[in-house]
Amino acid sequence: MSVHLPLPVPTRSHEIAPPSALSEKNQTSYDCVLEHFTAVDYSLPNVSQEKAALTVDEKFWLSYECLLRFLRATNWNADTTIKRLEDTLKWRREFGIYDKITPECVEPEATTGKAFLFGYDTRGRPAIYVSPSKVGAEESLRTMQLMVWMAERAFDLMGPGVETLALLVDYADSTKNPTFGLCRSTLDIIQTHYPERLGLALVAHLPWLLNAFIALLMPFMDPYTRQKLVFNPVINENGLFRTTADAEAWDADSISRVFEPDQLIQEGWNGSQQFTYSHCLYWEALVKLCEERRSSMFVVWHRMGGKVGIKEWDVKVAVRDETVDAHVDVDGALTESGQLSHEEVAAKQSLSIDLSFPAY
Repeated sequence: MSVHLPLPVPTRSHEIAPPSALSEKNQTSYDCVLEHFTAVDYSLPNVSQEKAALTVDEKFWLSYECLLRFLRATNWNADTTIKRLEDTLKWRREFGIYDKITPECVEPEATTGKAFLFGYDTRGRPAIYVSPSKVGAEESLRTMQLMVWMAERAFDLMGPGVETLALLVDYADSTKNPTFGLCRSTLDIIQTHYPERLGLALVAHLPWLLNAFIALLMPFMDPYTRQKLVFNPVINENGLFRTTADAEAWDADSISRVFEPDQLIQEGWNGSQQFTYSHCLYWEALVKLCEERRSSMFVVWHRMGGKVGIKEWDVKVAVRDETVDAHVDVDGALTESGQLSHEEVAAKQSLSIDLSFPAY
């Protein structure tokens, strides 16, 4: 029986523990960054005065884990972290993360199923499937926008403790390569604005003709990104593995398996899910799934103070445990058990909160 819809967020914990305590040195770096962005008079540098204050969406994005991801990427240099975060805040505005890249904007690029979200690996990481054979002859800005939009939706579908995504690229039946410029731009965005967000990149059925193309890209990849790449992974009846050795050594107690069969699509990946991309069914379901989850997370974040530095872990655990019954009323206002306080309504109206797709 064919499957046409995305899979829901796993409820199991994947043995992931809450964020551990920082060392004294790292805690000092974190406190410095947090203090910078929570200052009463903070304004984004080199931005017009009327747009210099952080928006609600941006405060939501600046979570505890977000600050740590950028700190780790800069080897815990607080000043460099602040600079990178502010550059990324500006890039997110310019690229249109919060207002331009909407489902309506990228949908025309998604109709062929060239990229879609389906399933989760053994660590709970959402999987984005990409089929180069379905990319149009003319790669456009919208292609890049679709990939960024898909990544942001993957972040929506991450459970507690999950901070990275899995990318599955299938070159079967592909007669063309993505342009070097598109690949270079994608790499730059990932490495600059999404540090520590790529957990694994699996490339299947890679033809030998593409080896030279990959070799050209390698110098532009940082060591952290390179180690995430797995070419022609082993796929058998037990699931997906990085190497033949992992597949041969696997047993029920092993942790070497990357994907279980029921989390992989059958076409190209030998999974047990007979998934067929049907845009008219899949797209609406994905958009609804992400919007509802996003709204629930925002309600929890708002109840926790709605400020920079709130832990994604706490927000997602609360959503997972269904401690908040969140939905959106007919006017688009977030409600908990159907009610907002007068202060919350006033705050929403004054800040013009748009909860369609704010993003971490």
